Amino acid sequence: MKVILLCFVALLKNSFIITMTKKILFLINPVSGHGRQKTVEKLIESELDKEKLEVTIEYTKYKAHAREIAGQAVGKYDAVVAVGGDGTVNEVASKLVGTDTALAIIPTGSGNGLARFLHIPMRLTKAIQSLNWFNEKKIDTLKVNQYCSVNVAGIGFDAHISHNFEGRKLRGPLGYLQLITTEFGTYKADTYSMNINGSLLKRKAFLISFANSSQYGNNIHIAPNAKIDDGLMDVCIIDDFPKFTAPAMIYKLIERSINKDEKEEILRTKKVVINHPDIIKAHIDGEPVTLGKQAIIEINPLSLKVIVPPKHLIENSILDPLKDIIPNLKEGMSIENIWKLKKEN
Repeated sequence: MKVILLCFVALLKNSFIITMTKKILFLINPVSGHGRQKTVEKLIESELDKEKLEVTIEYTKYKAHAREIAGQAVGKYDAVVAVGGDGTVNEVASKLVGTDTALAIIPTGSGNGLARFLHIPMRLTKAIQSLNWFNEKKIDTLKVNQYCSVNVAGIGFDAHISHNFEGRKLRGPLGYLQLITTEFGTYKADTYSMNINGSLLKRKAFLISFANSSQYGNNIHIAPNAKIDDGLMDVCIIDDFPKFTAPAMIYKLIERSINKDEKEEILRTKKVVINHPDIIKAHIDGEPVTLGKQAIIEINPLSLKVIVPPKHLIENSILDPLKDIIPNLKEGMSIENIWKLKKEN
């Protein structure tokens, strides 16, 4: 009788383990960041609890491939892990909205906006370890015409930079800084008509951001008080401003006080309609798109499951942004990339 009881207990234990095992798919973008993703497979092997997680790994091969694979994973996996930058995260998330398959992020990009907002560790070891807890949280997403945004979308100067940055050989923060420096002096604010909260507004704006989270990436906060699960977006309007005041504005973006600047107006809403006489250039989580002459931006409340880290793995160091910026700058300052920059100019 005792032997039978022990066998029954063992059977229950094994059944419990099988029931609790989560199936997760790692989608690795091999060209994102500056090589950090190359160590991911080793860390998956060493840091993940195989009794809790059943792992499959695939590499993306071309732009939008992550979107295709993520769509096929819905219903087959408990989570899809986007290993890459903001573009990879957006591709994966866009197919998981409204499903029971969760988004997880291993940040290997140069901005990592949503990952930073969700307090996902920038260190790969800790980011992968956090998956063992499989802490699920529901967040809002944005619908921008036919596109999905999980972090920040926008029109104006940041969209202008996104479109001009596409296809450039020099990537990372150095490439962005070089382009911003080149374009900032000649860029002119534009006038947009908006319908927001039932009111018709017309603004001459340097940029307009639609913020689900608070930041673009690298802890550059456009909407310091934004919440990702409140059913509202923060529409951030930066009016035209004297160019010589730009350093002070950049400082406020980093310090999380841009909302106190008289040139920024933040309106909270569930929906905003933007009209413009010309085709609207925009960015969706940093990726360039065009929206036609009308942009309709709507909040999709609590429409995406995400995996967030347990409290003991959250990093709060003020030096966190430098962990990505410094390696990327080193890469950008290599002789090869400096030569590429000279050839572009």
